[in-house]
Amino acid sequence: MQVGIRKTWARRGFSRRIWRRRLVFWGGALLVGVVSVVFALASNWAQARFFSLRGQFWALPLLITPAGFVACAWAAREIFPGAQGSGIPQAIAARQLPRGIARQRLLSVRLCAAKIGLTVIGLLCGASVGREGPTVQVGASIMLQVSRLRGLSNERGLILAGSAAGIAAAFNAPLAGIVFAIEEMSRSFEARTNGLVLITVIIGGLVSLGLTGNYTYFGTTHAAVASLWDWAMVALCGTVGGLAGGAFSRLLLEATALARVWIAANPRRRRFLFPLGCGVAVALLGLCTGGETFGTGYAQARAAVEGHALAWYFWPAKLLATLATAISGIPGGIFAPSLAVGAGLGAWLVGTTGSAMSLGAVLGMAGYFAGVVQAPMTAFVIILEMTGNNANVIPLMLAAMLGLGASKLVLNQPVYHGLAKAFLSPPDKTG
Repeated sequence: MQVGIRKTWARRGFSRRIWRRRLVFWGGALLVGVVSVVFALASNWAQARFFSLRGQFWALPLLITPAGFVACAWAAREIFPGAQGSGIPQAIAARQLPRGIARQRLLSVRLCAAKIGLTVIGLLCGASVGREGPTVQVGASIMLQVSRLRGLSNERGLILAGSAAGIAAAFNAPLAGIVFAIEEMSRSFEARTNGLVLITVIIGGLVSLGLTGNYTYFGTTHAAVASLWDWAMVALCGTVGGLAGGAFSRLLLEATALARVWIAANPRRRRFLFPLGCGVAVALLGLCTGGETFGTGYAQARAAVEGHALAWYFWPAKLLATLATAISGIPGGIFAPSLAVGAGLGAWLVGTTGSAMSLGAVLGMAGYFAGVVQAPMTAFVIILEMTGNNANVIPLMLAAMLGLGASKLVLNQPVYHGLAKAFLSPPDKTG
């Protein structure tokens, strides 16, 4: 009789084995949230420290930015292969690779630590990077290790869940994390994994909420579309933003491929010369713009969203700085810098201050970001959550869809999926 009772309880999900697996899974989600918050604090400290040092000696970026690029690119290529770049392409590639060593090559505890450390060093050197893409790889790595700790079978689902939790915790945007997982990571809705994603995002989001409080990443705005001119702004910001975002992504893919070929012709010297040149370019752009293009671009994007004027040259200079950083091979994401470029572009297109500039900034973010990643749902959801404004749901949807359409005229594949192809083959240390 006792055997029958045990079997009944096991079928209902009350067995010790099932609860142990659940506790390990919940512990993994909790760890994603904690690590994401620690990563955010370290990144903020590194960026603040860079600007503090730069204030003491204006030419310092000419020394530490190129040196930091060379050191980070070398470490990501020679010591921690798989740590370079955003981190989102690695998570996408890992879901396509077979179980075992192939996935471990892209999502491991060692790479997790390297990704955090090298991204923080990049920000300490003034690189135009964000921590959001790296947090995706970190979250996916943690959840993959969880699957192996207790023999959980759904590795692909746990990678997806960890990626979503990383975005949710990084931006304090749980809905954006879920949409990102469905639209960008898997490119489809998978009923088998929706529970994993939802629970992981909830736990990671609660940790972030408890440790950092409830905040909007880019401040708040009350600007709303209310006139025919405002709707014209939607069309303008969405279309121009999408074209600019598509152009950035195409340049990133083609420049990365060309750099790999160029370095392979003489790897002994050029593997150092290339990141050195990228670092010099980023340093010069930062000095020419008064330091505006260094770092994540968070302060500039927040200023535009809240209606403060930005220099007309900010968005093209930030675009070029982000491009030079991304192709250099150092670890770091393009999420936050791309949103900053979009905010600057939208504000420039509107050309005024106050509520009009604020509206142009959020519309530009939607159009440009959708153009870069070709994921319009993620674009408008993440901007809605990060600006705390629910009055522009339809305009942001339209701007994002226009951005997607315009981007596809320039590039016929999503940039993260294009970059992921390089990680589906054995690592090449020459590029």
